Amino acid sequence: MTAAPTSAIVTAALTLKPAAPEHFDLAFTATTQPCPWPKAYGGDLVAQAAAAATRSVTDGKSLHSMHSYFLRPADIGAEVRYEVEVVRDGRGYSTRQVRGYQNGKALYVCLANFAAGAPGGSFHAEPAGEIPGPETLPTSADYLAERTGGTMTDESKAYWRGGRGFDMRHVPGPVYLTVDGERLPHQAAWVKPFDALRAVEGLTDAQRDLAALAYVCDYTILEPVLRVLGLAWADPGLVTASLDHAMWFHRPAALDDWLLYAQEAVAADAGRGLGTGRFFTRDRRHLATVVQEGMIRPA
Repeated sequence: MTAAPTSAIVTAALTLKPAAPEHFDLAFTATTQPCPWPKAYGGDLVAQAAAAATRSVTDGKSLHSMHSYFLRPADIGAEVRYEVEVVRDGRGYSTRQVRGYQNGKALYVCLANFAAGAPGGSFHAEPAGEIPGPETLPTSADYLAERTGGTMTDESKAYWRGGRGFDMRHVPGPVYLTVDGERLPHQAAWVKPFDALRAVEGLTDAQRDLAALAYVCDYTILEPVLRVLGLAWADPGLVTASLDHAMWFHRPAALDDWLLYAQEAVAADAGRGLGTGRFFTRDRRHLATVVQEGMIRPA
């Protein structure tokens, strides 16, 4: 009997161990999670860096932005060392630099900023148009149940179905094996952890949920670029990689219900593509914004 999918992979990724710093002010280690590709999932690095930076801020400020570069691929199931530099602590804002090291080389770097919060006006964008609710859409497992093709293996099929820690339901449809739906430069995905996120040592539940949002954002952010180019993940010879990434957290994000991840392709040329994404609650509150550029090389 196949075990039910869980969100345990997410909180396992966010679990850090303190270490003696070698380069900066604090250090932690974390392990990249299993996946069926030649390199670790980029969201592991973003989320682990978010957790490391967060654990260095002890005055109640909340993470409000991250700007990242992916320098080298990370080994799967291997330890990454995150060194945190305390760049600045002010009354309203604090800044951290985080570098990830593996095999003695830097493979990831980011700047993370934290805010105390202050009174001010409030506004948030809303998703455009009506989007079918998640309950009306097939799960990845249902969608892939009778489908085969391309470079998809039993391992990659199992990963798409339940190995990512989140239930993901696409509008108009996934780009796993083919482009399901029109070749338009936009799509949406409903996302929700398969079960309640477990506690993570060193993080409050609110901090864990922000880091988990950073974890899940990388799975589909380049898909609108693939969609408009007519490419699918299982196309033979397709090579993709995250290059750089930015994320802004506008409001607290409780990951106990479905979130809508509305995404757009902005540009594609010279082997690179840029995608944007915005996370919304069911009642259309805008929680976070993502921008990512990736390498996209068809066969």
